[in-house]
Amino acid sequence: MLFSEIIKKYNWSEITDQIYSKTTNDVEIALAKNNINIEDFKALISPAASPFLEIMAQKSHLRTVQRFGKVMQLYIPLYLSNECTNHCTYCGFNHENDIKRKTLSIDEVLNEVKVIKSYGYEHVLLVTGESPKRAGLAYLKEVIKAIKPFFSLISIEIQPLEQHEYSELYELGLNTVYVYQETYNKVNYPIYHPKGKKSDYDYRIDTPERIGEASIHRIGIGALLGLEDWRTESFFVATHLNFLKKKFWKSKFSISFPRLRPHAGSFQPNVIMSDKELVQLITSYRLLDEFIELSVSVRESKKFRDNIIKLGITSISAGSKTEPGGYSNNMSELEQFEVHDNRTPNEFAKIIRLQGYEPVWKDWGEYMQKNNF
Repeated sequence: MLFSEIIKKYNWSEITDQIYSKTTNDVEIALAKNNINIEDFKALISPAASPFLEIMAQKSHLRTVQRFGKVMQLYIPLYLSNECTNHCTYCGFNHENDIKRKTLSIDEVLNEVKVIKSYGYEHVLLVTGESPKRAGLAYLKEVIKAIKPFFSLISIEIQPLEQHEYSELYELGLNTVYVYQETYNKVNYPIYHPKGKKSDYDYRIDTPERIGEASIHRIGIGALLGLEDWRTESFFVATHLNFLKKKFWKSKFSISFPRLRPHAGSFQPNVIMSDKELVQLITSYRLLDEFIELSVSVRESKKFRDNIIKLGITSISAGSKTEPGGYSNNMSELEQFEVHDNRTPNEFAKIIRLQGYEPVWKDWGEYMQKNNF
């Protein structure tokens, strides 16, 4: 059964009420357990858990160190194209936004790679807008073939594909696919996605299963924080995660935490999530799943990123540009969102080391095996 069928048995408002009705006692019961379930997760993301944040952070830190050691995987996005056929109201790449559009040629991609490699990266995340004609399967295959000699780990964050298309990219060396539902609220989903292929809620929500069927090593999911109530949203992400883990037990999984940031257009977040609440959410996911990769990008401030290193995150970007050609040509007028932490990769790596952690420039799994973690 597909997750688009599973999710129909849940009512958004009822789940919201259940989360907000959790008590101090529910939180204490959850924190006393070594392994929590989805009901305990509701308690940990509820308002009742706010006074327990320090305890949650300590438990999250210990669990992360026990599982991953004191390492932090660094990655960098390579934006290939900002052309998009969708009309997502919250995104700078919205088809209706009056911005310059660009899809990199292979020569331009290699110019970007040259800069990225000078930073020391072995892990790259390829990002595009959703434009099948300009940045579809054939283009992606060409790009992966061109850059594979330079990277030990290639990830993508692009438009959803069919299973056989993911399989083709896997054969060329693709390791990880990230695809975010943006919001799990099916009733309000069309408000944010009025036109374009992304307006098909069920097709998008079933994408991780097509990825899993293609034997992709790691699957990344998540919700855009700022559209709907983050607590209810996160419950559905966790439920989706549990479903996928059972169905694709050989795959690894990742959760990201994108908070809405300024971009071209007039959309403003419907919900403002505080730094404290984001820490609560990150630590709750770690207590739910000690094996999952938790990732934070340069959307967040320097102060927040510095402080989150020890609290459960295992993967973090540094030195990122969010526009095609950003590394070699600094084409900021093409960016998807505003970067809040513009430190260089080496500058951020020093911060990681100062906190007693080791920055890892490629897959942390390989690092851990070599160092007997």
